[in-house]
Amino acid sequence: MNAPLTPSPAPAFQLARNPHGRLVLTLPDGTAHEGVTPVRAFPIAAPGEGLSLVGADGHELLWIPRLEQVTGPARQLIDEELAVREFVPTIEKIVAVSSFSTPSTWQVETDRGPASLVLKAEEDIRRLGGRTRLLIAGGDGMQFRVKDTAALDRHSRKLLERFL
Repeated sequence: MNAPLTPSPAPAFQLARNPHGRLVLTLPDGTAHEGVTPVRAFPIAAPGEGLSLVGADGHELLWIPRLEQVTGPARQLIDEELAVREFVPTIEKIVAVSSFSTPSTWQVETDRGPASLVLKAEEDIRRLGGRTRLLIAGGDGMQFRVKDTAALDRHSRKLLERFL
C-alpha cells in the first residue's frame, strides 16, 4: 500500500525590500541577491504550482514547488510583485460588441474598471482547463480572463456565445 504523499517543505530563504524597493533574496548560506523577480511556471493554468525566484541576470536562484508553502512577509512580498508583473484583468461583464464578426470591438467591465478590447479573430478566445474558464487576447496584446462564463450575467453570456 502506498503512503500518501506529503508536500515537501518550502526551501528556507529570506525575502525583503531594499531602500530602492527592489527584492533581495537571502539564501540559507547567507548569500544575498538583489533585484530578484518572482516568475510563475504556469501563471494562468496553475498559478499556485511552481514559482521561480530569478536573479537580475535572468538565472533561477530558487525554485518553490508550491506557492502555498511560502507564508508570512515573504509571501506578501511575492504576491505584491506578482500583482504588478501579471496584470491580467478579469472580465466581469460584456457591455457591448461592435459586431458579431471579427474584428470587433468589445466594451467590457473588469475587476480593474471599464475597458475596451479589439478581438481580431475568434481564435483569440482560448478555453483554459475546462469549459467555463477563458483567456481572451486583445488586438493590442493585452490579455483578459473570464474566470467562469457561468457566473457572467445573461446578457454577457449571450454576447460571448456568438464567438465561442
